[in-house]
Amino acid sequence: MIDQIRPFSLLIGRVVLGAVFLVHGLQKFTGEGIAGVTGFFASLGVPLPGVAAPVVAVLEVGGGIALILGAALPIVGTLLAVDMLGAIVLVHFKNGFSVAEGGYEFVLALAAFSLVIAFSEGGALAVDNIWRRRRALAVVR
Repeated sequence: MIDQIRPFSLLIGRVVLGAVFLVHGLQKFTGEGIAGVTGFFASLGVPLPGVAAPVVAVLEVGGGIALILGAALPIVGTLLAVDMLGAIVLVHFKNGFSVAEGGYEFVLALAAFSLVIAFSEGGALAVDNIWRRRRALAVVR
């Protein structure tokens, strides 16, 4: 029974996590935009904020879409986990654990969940699995 449910639970988790990253990435393009994010990163002492802001925004939007589709999961999941570890080190750690106080609780969960999805094969309807099956069929023929 668990083996039958696992692909669908991974699908749900992958889509929800992808949506979280997609929305957070899109927020970096709206509102004050990349210039605002660059200024915020500079105020935090993030190295090369003019480079970091668009890279993080693109990673979160593109990574969110890739998670939703289940594409390039080991790469995307690892990059998003590194992104979140950077957020912990550069922004949230000094505020303690609690998310209510700006701490790293939520960001740590996103990092861990990104790694789980990265190496889970993505579950049902993951593009990675579809490509894997097609390659396997091509080799058999």
